[in-house]
Amino acid sequence: MVNNENTITVFEHQILRTDRGEKCLTEDQLKALQSYYGNGVPYFSLVHHGVQFNEYVGVLQIGKTLIEVLPKADKFVGEKDTWRTMLIDMLRTVNGFEIKATSNANLKTKPNTVLDLYFELFVKEVEYLLHSGLVKKYRKKEGNNNALKGNLLFAKNIQKNVTHQERFFTRFTTYDVVHPLNQILYKTIQLLKKINTSSAPNSRLGALMLNFPEMPDIKISETLFNKIILNRKTQIYKRALDIAKMILLQYHPDLSRGKNDVLALMFDMNVLWEQFVYISLKKHNSDRNLITAQTTKHFWKPSGGRRSSMKPDIVINKLNGETLVLDTKWKNLNGYNPSPDDLRQLYVYHQFYDAEKVALVYPGNSEIKKGTYFKGDGSDSAQECSIITLPVAKNIKDWQIEICAQIKEWGS
Repeated sequence: MVNNENTITVFEHQILRTDRGEKCLTEDQLKALQSYYGNGVPYFSLVHHGVQFNEYVGVLQIGKTLIEVLPKADKFVGEKDTWRTMLIDMLRTVNGFEIKATSNANLKTKPNTVLDLYFELFVKEVEYLLHSGLVKKYRKKEGNNNALKGNLLFAKNIQKNVTHQERFFTRFTTYDVVHPLNQILYKTIQLLKKINTSSAPNSRLGALMLNFPEMPDIKISETLFNKIILNRKTQIYKRALDIAKMILLQYHPDLSRGKNDVLALMFDMNVLWEQFVYISLKKHNSDRNLITAQTTKHFWKPSGGRRSSMKPDIVINKLNGETLVLDTKWKNLNGYNPSPDDLRQLYVYHQFYDAEKVALVYPGNSEIKKGTYFKGDGSDSAQECSIITLPVAKNIKDWQIEICAQIKEWGS
């Protein structure tokens, strides 16, 4: 656990307190986290005089202080730096930042935290949009004009132009850059300029504030983003809007004091691990097997109401007709057996998907431990359920190759 001037670094499941240990949290910071926890966030739990982080990783910014929560499934020399780099590279891989970004330019600075990564990506995307030209749209507008255009609003015209007979108060259509997409980006730029504590993107944020057209304020909500439909013309906004949504919806201002605003960019490590393994298998699928994620099947139907379904993490349909099912778990077994619930879950997948093999996939030392299920009479069913532990490499590309090689070995 490290406590720099403005950065506190912990690992998942660790505790931060105010009354013992290194006393990383101030009373005001703890109160801000307690207030934020009241919104139903799953990132941490409250303990006596502190908080305990759960399986979520990323960053929590409280005022000017950054709490960095890193994953940990094994021990490395210089482990904080290693896991920080690994987390950033996993997020890049899963979200396709290097592949799908609208600009071909590389990031100008190496991100030091997840927050730096997303701030940098947002700035880069908006710079590209400004360089390409912001999209314009038609909108209705009301105002005084020296020429009659659009529809004359008689009541407002009499009210505002009694002494200015040469003017006309009308409702007309204009074609400009003022629309929700640009308003969202402008509001995000303003927020980042306010809360940014890193020197790297500071000058570029200032340049964006100067170059981006000033926009009227817009109320941010989940509904606003759900209403956005991108077309061929506005598709280039997608990456910037995705990051803006993440930042704006996770920002909780401190209304009482104004000094301890909370911004959370946190990620469920179980979901991130599942997506990372899936993308790694897809990327290095030299056998051309059909690999799918979250394949849903219904398995129970009540006499009335909705059906229940099951959804394994990864299904591999091999060219020879065999089916393999993988269920990923971000935890270190430390030599113990998987939980009975996890094994029962794989047993159901074995039966329902008519799988040749099923396996639980964990991070850890390189090992494939094979096992079989018993029949009801206690005899061996010969239905194979394995435990695959994948070693964590320090290089993300090497790690992906190792994941694919080990799962290919198991499935052959």
